Amino acid sequence: PGLAVAVLLASAATWLGLLAPVVGGPVFGITLGVLAGTAVRRALPPAAVERLLPGFAAAGRQVLQLSIVVLGTGLSLTRVLRVGGQSLPVMLGTLAVALAGAWAGGRLLRLPPDATTLIGVGTGICGASAIAATTAVIGAAEADVAYAMGTIFTFNIAAVLLFPALGHLLGLSQQAFGLWSGTAVNDTSSVVAAAYSYGSAAGGYAVVVKLTRSLMIVPVSLGLHALRLRRGGTAPEPRTAWWRALPVFILGFLAASALDTAGGIPASWHPGLALLGTFLITVALSGIGLSLRPAQLRAAGPRPLLLGALLWVLVATTSLGIQAALGQL
Repeated sequence: PGLAVAVLLASAATWLGLLAPVVGGPVFGITLGVLAGTAVRRALPPAAVERLLPGFAAAGRQVLQLSIVVLGTGLSLTRVLRVGGQSLPVMLGTLAVALAGAWAGGRLLRLPPDATTLIGVGTGICGASAIAATTAVIGAAEADVAYAMGTIFTFNIAAVLLFPALGHLLGLSQQAFGLWSGTAVNDTSSVVAAAYSYGSAAGGYAVVVKLTRSLMIVPVSLGLHALRLRRGGTAPEPRTAWWRALPVFILGFLAASALDTAGGIPASWHPGLALLGTFLITVALSGIGLSLRPAQLRAAGPRPLLLGALLWVLVATTSLGIQAALGQL
């Protein structure tokens, strides 16, 4: 029954996301989940709430992992080559700055390590999708996911409003703006909104950069998984070490991407699979929201938002700086 509640909320969130695409279904999902979870705990007896909890947990874990596999069907591995060598230094540089900045800023602000990691990958890779994949790897608490989602959402909106005006102020070309927005804006919907408002050429280039940037989920997730095993102090058995280093859902993601690269997924299926992947993420975030207690959020204060602001400015300026250094502006 808890999973059914999460699916119902995700359906409503998806509809709201279509009305407000800049916000997106996943953000509405976790918001509705928090509100509904609070209402459920107040309205139902404890025994009834206990019956719902396993379904909430399944949405936040198993459905979350399935969503990552489905999203892999829309990320052809050949797209990395199509963006050309000139975009790779910017993508890798901004990712390195985001992760290093998150580590240093999180320590300085004394944030929980998992919240710091989620904000870092959300800023450096691809917003909600990266947060979802990383949550599935490190098992982050619901409160940490909510901090990261709230932070990413705030700066998605800011980017859509500010980036086109800043691009015109700086006199950026269509390709330069596409590369800037593709590497410095978090979620795909916000990249599309910001880049296409600047120009169709900027929008097309930004989408390819953004999809290529999304592939960084794989090495980052594997690295975090290996680090988690190492910190746990338990060495895997020699015959199963590689299985433990490769979470099953990441293997599924790679298999789906490889299948798409080989042409095994018809192009006509891509829109439907993309919608399915986003819906599954929305179900997962609804489940996480349903499991969350608002008191956990209030305890964090403004520090996660401050870290997100620092990383957002750092990544945006680094993207422009690398382009300037390479003579691409």
